[in-house]
Amino acid sequence: MGLLSLFYRIMTQTPLLRLLRYAKPYRAQVWAAVVCSILRTLLDLAPPYLIGVAIDVVVEREASLLARLGIQNPLTQLLVLSILTITVWGLESLSQFTADKLWQNLAQTLQHELRVDTYNHLQELDLAYFEDRSTGTLLSILNDDINQLERFLNFGAKFLIDFFTRVSAIGITFMLLAPGIAWLAMVPIPFILWGTFAFQSRLAPRYDAVRDQAGLISDRLSNNLSGIATIKSFTAEAYESDRVYQESEAYRRGNQRAIAISVAFQPCCGSLSYRDS
Repeated sequence: MGLLSLFYRIMTQTPLLRLLRYAKPYRAQVWAAVVCSILRTLLDLAPPYLIGVAIDVVVEREASLLARLGIQNPLTQLLVLSILTITVWGLESLSQFTADKLWQNLAQTLQHELRVDTYNHLQELDLAYFEDRSTGTLLSILNDDINQLERFLNFGAKFLIDFFTRVSAIGITFMLLAPGIAWLAMVPIPFILWGTFAFQSRLAPRYDAVRDQAGLISDRLSNNLSGIATIKSFTAEAYESDRVYQESEAYRRGNQRAIAISVAFQPCCGSLSYRDS
């Protein structure tokens, strides 16, 4: 399957698009969080540029970049760079604080509304729907699946924004400072994209199986705890303990199969992205 067709299939089927549509009433907050995250990353990249300008001042002195901008005295140039460094540090801290607050508040809001909307939707379904599904599976959806949304917004979304911002900023810098070799920095990007989509397409079904298994063990524990009096009256503790062990073991094996692919992503594709940036 070609890269473009794989990209189209994943992007059109991804839950991320449904999440963005669901968060439409909070577009202003989403954009504010995105802008603050991008600004934080750019400010985090600023110190190496300022160090380069400082080296230029020490080496070139009156012929440095700041001198060409009208600041002739080298000491004055270094003072300006010191003020800029302190300002960048302060703005980076402020943007990180603002971004974290916006993302976490957004995560709590969407998590709350999604859980309530999901429960209200369940109440409107026919009884036949519940006959084919266990209580543990439904509880897993209402709790575990929706809690994953909070973890994504608090960590995953910021990581994605940080990654693409760094790659873009460093790529532009290469093109401006060394256009003749800038293409070398772009060589790994198609492989990173292909690897990311390929890993995602293989990971998704494995984590779907893990989610299903989580529902089964949740159902087993719920039934056993609610019927503990019956279990003890029939002295079936050992039998039920073995059933819980089997369900938990199946959940562990499912996670291990997913982890086997998940941990392979970093050395295969993540290392390329770090070398590129």
